[in-house]
Amino acid sequence: MRKSEREVKNLEDIVDILNRCETVRIGINGNNDYPYVVPLSFGYEVADGKVVIYVHGAKEGLKHDLIARNNKVCVEADIFHRYAETGHSVTTEYESIIGFGIAQKADHDDTIKGLDLLLAHCKTEGYSAVECAARGMTTVYKIMLDSITGKKRVVD
Repeated sequence: MRKSEREVKNLEDIVDILNRCETVRIGINGNNDYPYVVPLSFGYEVADGKVVIYVHGAKEGLKHDLIARNNKVCVEADIFHRYAETGHSVTTEYESIIGFGIAQKADHDDTIKGLDLLLAHCKTEGYSAVECAARGMTTVYKIMLDSITGKKRVVD
């Protein structure tokens, strides 16, 4: 990381940033010569010291086609706090995470878990993950992040 003083190294702090994010962006390879980035609602957990992201979507589409070709993905999430003057310029106060991992279609149990985590993170009530999965209209991906970094900028 070029600006090492902005790096967030502690996993608990990185997860705290992720918890306060509303959207993740998934970068996927394989769309001709260009990457494909899609914003998604998400749920997450930490398992065995690794962050696991769950996202969902329709049963078909470009995201599914691209992941089927190459399931290595980049996950990005950020929080914009404000623009701040530093005396000689304007900068942004922010917190962000970037992770790299493998996206796999979730099995039935992980679909239920992923939807439960997504509904909890989105602070929705009155929806059942079991009922959502039973409708058969949603595909859930489980993304095991092999690496994750955090970064923040605070102007003093």
